Order: sequence, then C-alpha cells, then structure tokens
Amino acid sequence: MNIVGEFKGRTAIIIDDLIDTAGTITLAANALIENGATSVYACCTHPVLSGPAISRIEGSPIKELVITNTIELDEDKQSDKITSLSIAPLVADAINRVHNEVSVSTLFD
Repeated sequence: MNIVGEFKGRTAIIIDDLIDTAGTITLAANALIENGATSVYACCTHPVLSGPAISRIEGSPIKELVITNTIELDEDKQSDKITSLSIAPLVADAINRVHNEVSVSTLFD
C-alpha cells in the first residue's frame, strides 16, 4: 500500500464511494497510523458492509465511519463507530427541481 500526501502528526480522512468487506479501507487506516497519522476518520456513499466488514471496522483504528443511507444499515451492522446520514433531503430537492424545471446542477456546487 502506498500513501501519498503529508499526514504525519495530522488527522487523516479516507473518502470512498463504496465499502464492501472493509478490507481496503481498514488496511489504509492501519497504514496511515503506522506512518504517523494521529487519527483516522472515513466516509463512504454506499455502505454494502458485507461479511467481515463490521468486525474489521470495529478492530481498526478508524475513529468514525460516516455513511449515507443509500443502502439500509441492518440492525446487526450497527456500531458506535458508524454514523449514518440521510440522503432524503437531497433526493427530495432534486425531484422538486426536476418537477419545477429548475437547475439540478446547483445541488453540486
């Protein structure tokens, strides 16, 4: 694993689109800590979290994993390390804008 950037003595934030088994993200978190990061936070859009994902996250140095609710987080996947954010307001605003023929691109500014 290669890490790019200056992170020694700093808080690192890992951003990913999808976490399935959490292998890559936990390896990255471990590498960051081993190479001098003071703490690691992570986030993803689509939390598949299959197989060993929860135990890997729980056993990792990741302080908090912030996810969206694009995939429902089952009861057995709940963790004190995981914070789920709702995308409902964004989807509602996008639907409203399309319906009223207003620009959707401003949602991404």
